[in-house]
Amino acid sequence: MRFAFFLCFIAALIFSSCNDTKQDFASQKLHQNWKFSEENDNLWMPASVPGTVQADLLNLGKIPHPFKLNNEDSIQWISERNWIYKKQFSVSEEQLLKTKHFLQFDGLDTYASVFLNDSLLINTNNAFRTWEVDISDALQLENELKIMFQSTDSIEAAEAAKLQYSLPEAPRVFTRKPQFQYGWDWGPTIKTIGIFRDIKLQSYTAARLKDVFFQTKSISDSLAILNAIIEIETPMYNEVSLEIENKTTGDISNFSFEIDKNKTEYTFPMTIKNPKLWWTHNLGTPFLYDFEIRLKQDRNTLDAVSKKIGLRTIELINEKDVQGESFYFKLNGKSVYMKGANYIPQNIFLPEITSEMRTQLLNDAVEANMNMLRVWGGGIYEEDEFYSLCDEKGILVWQDFMFACAMYPGDPEFLENVKQEAIENVKRLRQHPSIALWCGNNENSEGWYRWGWKDGKTEAQQQEIWEGYYAVFNHILPKVIDSLQPSVSYWESSPKYGRGDKRYQFEGDAHDWWVWHDGYPFEHFEEEVPRFMSEFGFQSFPSIEAIQYFTEQDSIDISHPSFKTHQKHARGFSLIREYMERDFPVPTEAEDYVYVSQLLQAHGITKGIHAHRRAKPYNMGTLYWQLNDCWPVVSWSSIDGLGNWKALHFKAKKAFENVLISTEEKEDVVEIFVVNDTFSEIKGTMNLTLMDFNGAIISEEKKEVISTADSSEIVYLYNLKDIIFDTSNTVLKITFGETQQLHYFEKSKNLSLEKSEIVSEIVKNKESFLITLLSETLQKDVFLSFNKKGKLSDNYFDLLPNESKTVQFYTKSDKIELKIKSINQLISKE
Repeated sequence: MRFAFFLCFIAALIFSSCNDTKQDFASQKLHQNWKFSEENDNLWMPASVPGTVQADLLNLGKIPHPFKLNNEDSIQWISERNWIYKKQFSVSEEQLLKTKHFLQFDGLDTYASVFLNDSLLINTNNAFRTWEVDISDALQLENELKIMFQSTDSIEAAEAAKLQYSLPEAPRVFTRKPQFQYGWDWGPTIKTIGIFRDIKLQSYTAARLKDVFFQTKSISDSLAILNAIIEIETPMYNEVSLEIENKTTGDISNFSFEIDKNKTEYTFPMTIKNPKLWWTHNLGTPFLYDFEIRLKQDRNTLDAVSKKIGLRTIELINEKDVQGESFYFKLNGKSVYMKGANYIPQNIFLPEITSEMRTQLLNDAVEANMNMLRVWGGGIYEEDEFYSLCDEKGILVWQDFMFACAMYPGDPEFLENVKQEAIENVKRLRQHPSIALWCGNNENSEGWYRWGWKDGKTEAQQQEIWEGYYAVFNHILPKVIDSLQPSVSYWESSPKYGRGDKRYQFEGDAHDWWVWHDGYPFEHFEEEVPRFMSEFGFQSFPSIEAIQYFTEQDSIDISHPSFKTHQKHARGFSLIREYMERDFPVPTEAEDYVYVSQLLQAHGITKGIHAHRRAKPYNMGTLYWQLNDCWPVVSWSSIDGLGNWKALHFKAKKAFENVLISTEEKEDVVEIFVVNDTFSEIKGTMNLTLMDFNGAIISEEKKEVISTADSSEIVYLYNLKDIIFDTSNTVLKITFGETQQLHYFEKSKNLSLEKSEIVSEIVKNKESFLITLLSETLQKDVFLSFNKKGKLSDNYFDLLPNESKTVQFYTKSDKIELKIKSINQLISKE
C-alpha cells in the first residue's frame, strides 16, 4: 500500500511539472453544510458560516428580532450557554496527495475548541486573531470538523477571581472580542458566538507565499524605490523563481534564488519610474498600482498573490511649539487638514455586514467630503475589503487597536495574546495606503486619571494595573509598529489628555465632551479649540423609518416602551430637550420633535467644525462622534442604523467642503473667514448681501478676495455699526465662487419666520426626480421626505426668498409623493 501510494505521488509530481497552468497551492472555503446545536442537545439546526448563533436562531424563527421592541433583553440567555458547530467535508485524492495541509480560521468568536475527526486541534481565545493548524497528518478523504464554543461568562469569572481587585470595566476586559458587544451608550448588549469569518482548507506540495509586502523606501518625481518583502513557507530547499508583474505599467521583474532552510523571509528591490502618488480624494487621485506576484519552479506556478499598492508618505507631526504641542498629518510632504468622523461596526452581527453596505457607507463618507475615518477601539479590526475600499476612495484611516474605556490584564499569557493579535493585524493591514495612524487605545489613559478607577485600590494594586497598561501600550504595541510598519506613526492613547486636564486644549488630540456630558453650551466649541479634535458629538433621534422599525408601529410615539432599550444614555432624552430649549423651538408633535432633534445635533456639531477649521493651522483635524450605528437607535450618528442620512450628514457635507466660508460675530462686526484646504491660491469676488426674510435688500457690498493655499484667514470685516435692521428678520448672504454661507443674527427659536407656501415642481428624468422649490419668504431648514426609499442630493437646507433651488431624488420608484417641512411651520408669526 505504501509503495502504491508513493507511485501515485510521483506520478502526480510528474504530471504537475508538465502543466504550466495549474497552481500548486490550493485554498478552499469551508462554508457550506454546517449545523449547530446547544451543548448537550441532540437538536442539530442548519448554520450559516460565516455567521453567529444569534443570527442563526433568528433566521430559524427561534428568537424574536433583537433590534425590535425590547427584544434585546429576551436573548441574553444565548451568550450564557455553550454551543457546537459541525460539518462533514471531503477532499479529492489529488488534493490529499499534496504534502502540506492547513486549516485556517479567520475569526472564531471566541473561546473555541476545534476538533478534526475527533482529535483536538487547537483551543482559541481571541476573536481578533487568525488561527492556523497543520493537519497534514490528520486530513482524510472524509472528515468531520467540530468546533465547541464556550460562554465567555465562566471564563471571565475565573480570570477575575485570580485578582485581588476588580479591573475597571471588568469582566469584558478579560476577553479579546469586540468590546462594544458588552453594551455601550449607543449599542445593545449582544455577545455574539460563532464562526464570524472564513474557514479555509489550504494545501500545497512545494511552497506557498505566506506574506507579501511592498515597502516604500523612497519616492521622487522620477523614481520610487521599494522592497518586496516575501515570506515563503516550504518543506523543500531547491531553486525557485519569483515573478513580480506591475500590471499597471506592464513591467515584469524576475528573481531566481535558492531556498534557505534557515530563513523564510526574502527581500527583492523594485522600482517604479515616474511614480504617481496616492492622495486623499479631496486633494488628488488615490492612485493604486496593481501587482501580481508569482512563485515558480521551472515553468510551474507554485503560488500567486495579487496586491494593490499606493505610493505615499504619511507622517504625524507631533512637536513642541509656542502654544503647546502640534498634532497634524503630512501626506506626501504636505500638511493636510483632516475632516471626518468616528466609525463603529455597521452591525452588531458582524457577518451580516455586506459588501454593498460597506461600499454605500464609504461612498456616503466621500460624498460628505470626509478624508479621514477613525476606526474606534471598541469595535473590530475591519475586513480587508473595508480598507481596500478606503484605498480606492481616497479615505485615510486612523486605526485604533481594539482596547476601549477600560484597564486590561497584565499577566504574561494575556500580554502574549495581545502581542500576536497586534502582529497579525498590522501585517494584514500594513499594505493599505489608507492607514495613517495606529493608536493604542480609546480613553483608557483618560479613564485611569479622571474617572475614579483608582478608587478603593491600594498603591500596590494601582501600580500593578498601570504596569499592565504600560506593557501593552508603551512597549508591546509600539515595538510591533516599529518592526512591521515604521513608516506609520504610533499614538499611545486617544485623547492624549482628558478634558479635566488643561493641556487637552494645547497638546495632542482631544475628546471634548464638555458639550453633552457636562451640559456646556455649543458655544464652548468656539471658546476652547484643541490641536486636533478626534471626538466630539451630540445625540439625535434616528429617521422616522428607523423609529417605525423598532417600535413596530406606523405612528410616532417618542414615549413608546421600546425606547427603554433604544436610548442607551441615562440622561439622553433630558439632554436633548435641555439643549433644544436653548436654541430651537420645542415642538409638541412627535414627528416634529424628531426633526428638530436632528437640526439641533447638526447645529451643534457644525458649529464645532466651523470653529475648528477657522483655527487652522493651530487645529488640524475634526472627527465627530459618530458616523454610523450598529442598529436602529437614538445616538450620536450622522447616518442611522438603516442607512438614512440625518440632518448632520447633509450639513457636515457643506461644512467639510475644501473651500469654506465661515463667520464669527463680535460686537458690531462679522468676521468673515475663507478656509482653503486646497494647495492652490484662490482669487475672486466676494458678494455680501444683507436682506430681510422677504428678500428686501438692506445692504450690498463686493470685495475682491485672495485666499492663500492651505490656509484659514479673515478676508473681510463686515461692519454692522451703521446699519439699522431687525436681527430676528435678517440674514447676511455671503458668496465666494461656488461657496455660500448664510449668517443669522439670532438663534433659530428667536427668528421671525413666516408661514408661507413652498411651491414645488417635480420632473422625472432617467436618473432621478428633479425637485424645484420656490418661496416668497425665507424658509429655514427645509426637510423633504417621500413615501418611497431613495437618496437626496441635499436636504435640511435654507431656502432664500424668491430664489429657486433644485435637488435630485434618486429612487427605483416611478412615482413619489413629497412632503415638505420647515422651521417656519413651528415658530411662524401670525
